Amino acid sequence: MNNSPVHIPIDGVIDLHTFAPQEASDAVDEYLNVCARKGILEVKIIHGKGKGILRRTIEAALGKHPLVQSYRQDTGPSGWGATIVFLKELEEE
Repeated sequence: MNNSPVHIPIDGVIDLHTFAPQEASDAVDEYLNVCARKGILEVKIIHGKGKGILRRTIEAALGKHPLVQSYRQDTGPSGWGATIVFLKELEEE
């Protein structure tokens, strides 16, 4: 198994198909933090449809994340294979 870091663009969309399931929550957590720092306040998480296990895991993590204002299933063509997350603006330091 390759333990080198995965480099993904910070553009408001993260596709979890490139991550092992046990790494997905941590990847989403870090991605949301970086997006918020860059001022990206709407993020699309692509988790796939499957049996819904990964979606439920991600939703549980989103419910606890301090920067998450709200989230919903994507209403576009991805349907329930993606979740749209709305982040709170970071306060100026």
